[in-house]
Amino acid sequence: MVLNYKLLGEDGEDIIILHGLLGTLDNWHSIARVLSEKYKVWLVDQRNHGYSPHSEEMNYQVMAEDIKDFMSQHQIVKTHIIGHSMGGKVAMNFSMLYPEKILKLMVVDIGPKPYIGDHLPILEAMLNIHPNEYDKRTDIQDLVSTLIHSDKLVQFILKNLGRTAKEFYWKPNVEVLYYAYRALMDFTLPDKTFEGVTYFIKGGDSDYIQVDEWKDYLKFFPHAKLLIVPHASHWVHADYPEVFLQLISEALEE
Repeated sequence: MVLNYKLLGEDGEDIIILHGLLGTLDNWHSIARVLSEKYKVWLVDQRNHGYSPHSEEMNYQVMAEDIKDFMSQHQIVKTHIIGHSMGGKVAMNFSMLYPEKILKLMVVDIGPKPYIGDHLPILEAMLNIHPNEYDKRTDIQDLVSTLIHSDKLVQFILKNLGRTAKEFYWKPNVEVLYYAYRALMDFTLPDKTFEGVTYFIKGGDSDYIQVDEWKDYLKFFPHAKLLIVPHASHWVHADYPEVFLQLISEALEE
């Protein structure tokens, strides 16, 4: 699979950034722009997201293989990986399969465990809305707002809205994501350890990473460190980008 991407920066070590479920590479552009002053930063749309190809296959094995293929296509021998939420799960799985390809692993607000998940209402809303039936973006926004009663989530959903010369459309493969959702939440790692340098970055107000479960993380990542961004939600990098960038930059240079 040939993934859609943007490259920022011309020099330094490589960094690949992986977005979360229903995210796109554009979610990370401002972070990447700052990091690109010292690194070559590859922003990637994962399969069934953004402008990357759609596929009936949607699991962490094939998504990890996508990253291996991406590195091969762009002659990247070793890279830092920053992965948020679903992207963090892809990054963790990749680290178990191809540890020799990772410089440092940075997992943003997700852990090596299954989750109940709370995206189904969003996916169901998107399935029930057919953007090609509407002429105005505001009409789609109004309809989304009747199904999702959170301005923040409405704007998050609308970032997945694309438009051709003729009509609006959903950029992600919503139907495949809906049917793969339970498997994506039931995430487990193989019975291995990643011996490389690893950081977990937790949003202070997020419950995705539980501090009292840290010993379970160390079973898979024995050299991991936990970094916390106070008051941040699950969208750590969006809530407090300056604090997040400081932590990431210090970790990369450590």
